[in-house]
Amino acid sequence: MRKTLTCGVLLYLAARTPAALAAPPDASSPPDARIEERAAGYCDWVKGLGDAEAALELAPEVFGSFGAVNTGEAEGGTALGKPKLRVTAGLSYDFVGLYRGNKIHRRAAAECRRHQALSSLQAAVRQGTGLGEDSALEARARVLQDALPRAEALVTALREDLRDGRATLEELNAVQVRLDNLRSLSTDTALARELLASRPAFPQGQRLESLLEELRAADDAVEVATGSLRRAKAWELSVRGGYDEVFDVDQDVPLFGQVMLTYDLGHLWQGKANARAREGRRRSTLHEVEGVHQEVSELLVELRARHRTEEARLREVSALVSDLEGQLKEVEALQTREIRRFRDYLLLELARLRAEQAYLTAHVEALTAFLGTPRP
Repeated sequence: MRKTLTCGVLLYLAARTPAALAAPPDASSPPDARIEERAAGYCDWVKGLGDAEAALELAPEVFGSFGAVNTGEAEGGTALGKPKLRVTAGLSYDFVGLYRGNKIHRRAAAECRRHQALSSLQAAVRQGTGLGEDSALEARARVLQDALPRAEALVTALREDLRDGRATLEELNAVQVRLDNLRSLSTDTALARELLASRPAFPQGQRLESLLEELRAADDAVEVATGSLRRAKAWELSVRGGYDEVFDVDQDVPLFGQVMLTYDLGHLWQGKANARAREGRRRSTLHEVEGVHQEVSELLVELRARHRTEEARLREVSALVSDLEGQLKEVEALQTREIRRFRDYLLLELARLRAEQAYLTAHVEALTAFLGTPRP
């Protein structure tokens, strides 16, 4: 009966093993392809460790022994003589190792996913409320790049008018101040772009909350795989066979074979303990005061507040730009000196407002993507 049960379990596991090995490393969805592969080194490390551990589980064992054994007793209790030399060699394979090796690979893949999400969230925390400013600063720089040559040409023309007596010094100073403001804004923009370039990049269009959920799911997958490995240690289903010869003893076939199934009764109490460990790990990561979950939660509150503020400011600036563009169209047809000076002021002020409008538009769009907040 025991032999029949053992063979039945062996055939059942052998039938299930190919399906288990063909399963993907993790059933959950992989991280977004746009996430920067800054975690590639860590992933190579944990996957290499997993391959090294799984190799010992998936491969068979080779064993051998040499020594002296008592060959037993004959009928009636008569000793058969002196101990005889014995040589044993063969292979042993634990089919439960297929399951453990598969779980080791799953755990390594989950650890890789967790670190990818974690590194991207840490990059977002490093950028803070400046998240999304790279595209906004680029948009502002493009507007200023187009506006500055025209503004400098206006100031040059006004200097010539001042020499010819067609402009006053006050008019020149007013235009120069506006030009200096544009130059200062351009310098600040270039400096801010260089500072942002030195920080870890965060992928455009990636939602912070989605990455946070991916981090939690990957961390839970690590714990699930680890718990499965703990439970798998209670089982062993091994097949052993090989050569076994006792010298100076007649043996028809000096070979042997054995199927062995062992079960640790402690497995009966592991289920509740693993469930408690899994829930405890989930609560621990959520409630860490200095953990990434808390930092990202605080960052989300700050970004939502800035998103609302900049949306309101964008509406104000857009209204001002529309108003100034309307005024500029009205004065373009007038050719008096005073009107031309007013037009120059309008052009310079409009350039500044357009630069601010470009910055706010790009930044609000970036924050909308990061926060997943629909535009009104």
